[in-house]
Order: sequence, then structure tokens, then C-alpha cells
Amino acid sequence: MRKVKEILRLKLEVGLSYQKIARSCNVSASTVHDVIRRANAAGLGWPLPKELQGETELENKLYPGQILSPLREKPDMNWIHRELKRKNVTLQTLWQEYKAAHPDGYQYSRFCELYRLWRGKVDVVMRQHHRAGEKMFV
Repeated sequence: MRKVKEILRLKLEVGLSYQKIARSCNVSASTVHDVIRRANAAGLGWPLPKELQGETELENKLYPGQILSPLREKPDMNWIHRELKRKNVTLQTLWQEYKAAHPDGYQYSRFCELYRLWRGKVDVVMRQHHRAGEKMFV
């Protein structure tokens, strides 16, 4: 999702820099620049007109004729985590299986990034549960 409405609000109403908007919306600064450029070309200001209040309508206005790609099938992180414990299984082989099943799925770098982000969250939860367990048995 492009988060077009939030990008426009942060720039046109709040006045944040491209970099701050990019960090806030978890997109690249070039994406922010592109959205603002398209909004300027379309003559849009803030607040948005009533007919452009929805994200879909707004994207259709800024990206005419483009068919937005459907949401990609998310990898099953629990399955990946279990499979990686097996001998000779790598993220590369699991990604190849994922792409075979979902040709429009994530590319390898994003697949790995999603797994690492997921694993980081799981590791924190597991450490907290482990620490909690230690306190209970002391």
C-alpha cells in the first residue's frame, strides 16, 4: 500500500520533510517525492476534496491507468522457522519453494527481510517468556 493520503497529510498539513514522512510511513523518500509531485500535477491541496477521501479514489486520481498490484501472498513465517531447523535447508531454498507456489510473491531480498523482522519479534517474545519462566522457578 502506498499510504498516499497519509503522505499528503504529513506534507501539506503538517509540513514535514520528505525524509521524516518516509520514516513515518515506512516508505522511501523517493516514493514520498513521487506522491507529492503527482499531487501537485493533479492540482491537489489539503484538505482533499470529498470525492478523493478514500485511498482507492485518491490513488486512481494520482496513478491514472495503472492497475495496482494485488496484495502479495505472505510467507508462512512459522513454517519457514521450523524448516530452517532442518539440515541443509536455507532461506534461499525456502524462497524458491515459495516463489514456485506464488509466482507473484515477494522477491528474495524482501522475503528475507520479512523473515528477519518476524524472527526478531519472536525472539524478543521468547526471551521475555524465558525470563518470566526463570523468575517463577527461582
